Amino acid sequence: MASALTAPSAKGSHVALLLLGLGFAALFIPTLLSLAREAWTREEGIHGPIVLATGVWLVWRQWNAIAASAKPGSPRVSLAILLPSLLLYILARAFDFLSVEAIALGAASIAIAYSFVGFAVLRTLWFPILYLMFLVPLPGWFVDQITAPLKQFVSSSAETILSSAGYSVVRQGVTLYVDQYQLLVKDACAGLNSLFSLTAISLFYIYLRHNASWRYALFLLLLVAPIAVFANIMRVIVLVLITHYWGEAAAQGFLHNSAGMLMFVIALLGIFAIDSAVEFALRRRQAFS
Repeated sequence: MASALTAPSAKGSHVALLLLGLGFAALFIPTLLSLAREAWTREEGIHGPIVLATGVWLVWRQWNAIAASAKPGSPRVSLAILLPSLLLYILARAFDFLSVEAIALGAASIAIAYSFVGFAVLRTLWFPILYLMFLVPLPGWFVDQITAPLKQFVSSSAETILSSAGYSVVRQGVTLYVDQYQLLVKDACAGLNSLFSLTAISLFYIYLRHNASWRYALFLLLLVAPIAVFANIMRVIVLVLITHYWGEAAAQGFLHNSAGMLMFVIALLGIFAIDSAVEFALRRRQAFS
């Protein structure tokens, strides 16, 4: 008799889980396609696929612990988060606000996860949740507000360094003039795009290596911003030199994109190098103490 009662119950729970999975897929897949088509094709979104893959991996690697500690959360709390998130998702989808749409989907995902595993498990997953928020593309108005002073600083620094090296470079606002050419320092060269991507990837690296030492992790994270800005100053200098020696077509073509990727890799390697150097210095200090 007991088995006869539990079988339909188990079957019903599987059906409910399947319907919930299909409903979530109906929300997730359109947003994912929009991100891949829009945000991830721009320089400020190149980290998106990496963040998605590594974020899912961070959750998967804790799957046994999640299953062992899972305790369903309150249905009222779940609905209190889920329903407004779905409404916000529908509105954002209708009016093509991709940033809001991604935030609403993230909130809905948290509500669904809470209903299955509870708050205690979500608290242990604080980093993967925070890390996956880097999938939300930056709003255009925010980029404009932040990049304006950064563009001024990057272009001014590039002009100062090149002029000190003997090159005839004149700056007017965020435009650099070299020979008969003019180069506009755009948002991509201001450092914000690299800063956002570098912060996401550096957070992943720091979490894996220094999860137990939050002070040291914070120290490394504070270095991301100056390294990103410095790398973009070097990027502008490289593009000016390419323009000076090989012309504007070379600087604005393949070499322009190559310079951006090269400087991003150099900045990331700079984070790794500083981390290794500081660790080496700390080990030496402990050995002689």
